[in-house]
Amino acid sequence: MSGDLLVVGPAWVGDMVMAQSLFIRLRQRHPDASIDVLAPGWSLPIIERMPEIRAGIELPFAHSEFNFGGRRALGRALRERGYQQAIVLPNSWKSAVVPFFAGIPRRTGYARELRYGLLNDLRRLDKALLKTTPQRFVALADDGRATVAPTVPQPRFRADPARAAELRELLGLGDGPAVALMPGAEYGPAKQWPAAHYASLAASLARRGVRSWIIGSKKEQALGDGIARASKGGAINLCGRTSLVDVVDLAAAARAVVCNDSGPMHIAAAAGARVVAIYGSSTPDHTPPMTDTRAIHYRRLPCSPCFERQCPLKTPSAHLDCLNGIHPDAILASLNGLADL
Repeated sequence: MSGDLLVVGPAWVGDMVMAQSLFIRLRQRHPDASIDVLAPGWSLPIIERMPEIRAGIELPFAHSEFNFGGRRALGRALRERGYQQAIVLPNSWKSAVVPFFAGIPRRTGYARELRYGLLNDLRRLDKALLKTTPQRFVALADDGRATVAPTVPQPRFRADPARAAELRELLGLGDGPAVALMPGAEYGPAKQWPAAHYASLAASLARRGVRSWIIGSKKEQALGDGIARASKGGAINLCGRTSLVDVVDLAAAARAVVCNDSGPMHIAAAAGARVVAIYGSSTPDHTPPMTDTRAIHYRRLPCSPCFERQCPLKTPSAHLDCLNGIHPDAILASLNGLADL
């Protein structure tokens, strides 16, 4: 196949990062084609850090917004670009509307939500073969149904050291060694390592002369404030003070990153950071941080993974034990192994 490609990107931060594995594979298969990504506006600065992509195109609809007329109009506006194939990563019916009205000859995706007709290159998802999200994405780059699990290239963003230095000055971070802490998880508290554990870790690092940067969204500002206070000066709260793309440069500048299973975890891995990842209700078997410099903490309890937003157990001795039982000393030991802190 020759001709340019359009990928309809995912709506979640972590999935968008993992989608770069697909973009790398597409670039390997079609070196002369240009790849554009149709994606939510928040993700466009992240897409700009992916060297495989020519352009990000904003999908101007809310996550749950159907807006058939708007999607049809956007598709028709894209017809003149002459894409030869579209790959649709989300599983929803509405996500396949734009490529259909763009008149793209080959429209590839998994058989979900009765998308027959909208997609004409439908693939059956073999969950037993394609166990991880990146494998499922990358398999769509090849022709036909996957018969073996594909090799998954690791996402790699372009980090900007000059921007990192600028951020250190703007945010008053100084020049000393630092570890980035990412205590939030958009999915819910069953993915969040306890704030008290993050604070204890930050205090231990401070005694070694290592500052902690608490990175998160504005919604996590109160969480970050609590950790900073409890760390007794060991951490500085940056929640709400950085953009999503700033996380790329700060993660790359830090000695290491400690995080929950979250979108920022995947950003940190793609930025080339040393990552200590903590799993609660989810599992690294499905969404691992895609880097070789990592340490994963996951207890594999009999109730794991439950994939719930809130812990479903009511017994006080077992409630959130998947996270509470991971001691800060264990995380500190992993940091020592990865970054010699």
